[in-house]
Amino acid sequence: MPFVTRRRAMLASLGTLTMLGAARPAFAAAEGLGRLEESPPKALPEGLAWTDGVGAPAGPAQYAGKILVINLWATWCPPCVAEMPALDRLAAMLGPEGVVVLPLSSDRGGRAQVAPFYERTRLRSLSIWLDPRGAAARALGVRGLPTTVIVDRMGRERARLEGGAAWDQPELVAAIRRLGGAAAAATSQT
Repeated sequence: MPFVTRRRAMLASLGTLTMLGAARPAFAAAEGLGRLEESPPKALPEGLAWTDGVGAPAGPAQYAGKILVINLWATWCPPCVAEMPALDRLAAMLGPEGVVVLPLSSDRGGRAQVAPFYERTRLRSLSIWLDPRGAAARALGVRGLPTTVIVDRMGRERARLEGGAAWDQPELVAAIRRLGGAAAAATSQT
């Protein structure tokens, strides 16, 4: 086989492998196989902000003492859409324990695009939160959607998960409680 032909064959094989490798994380995320990566506690970025469904400014300071599950997503993102019902169930399950799920939509259409999605998918425990210019995503250093950041009761990032997840599964629920400090808060109240 001449050198040029071998080189083309090798490059074609490499291209196919690269495409398969690129498709794999999206598949894994869509199947709920994202992995929660814990980190040492770190302060949230200065100026981290988003808006509520009517455009009023919001940010982490208004949730002092709460555990935050900040999910960056969009209606056009299949793994994001797939995990929203589980986030809704998580919000219903852990809301009474002081856990706030904040799904920050990066949809440029804002509430007009997100509200019909909530209706269609029957999301009842999640409020509409918007990040249409991607400022919160940039501040948090998000590399892709969906990305979820777990913030403890002291307002520090403790973990993040890139890709989709089954947020209402016992392992993730337990990790959120542990990382957020729910056990410590429950102990101090008794």
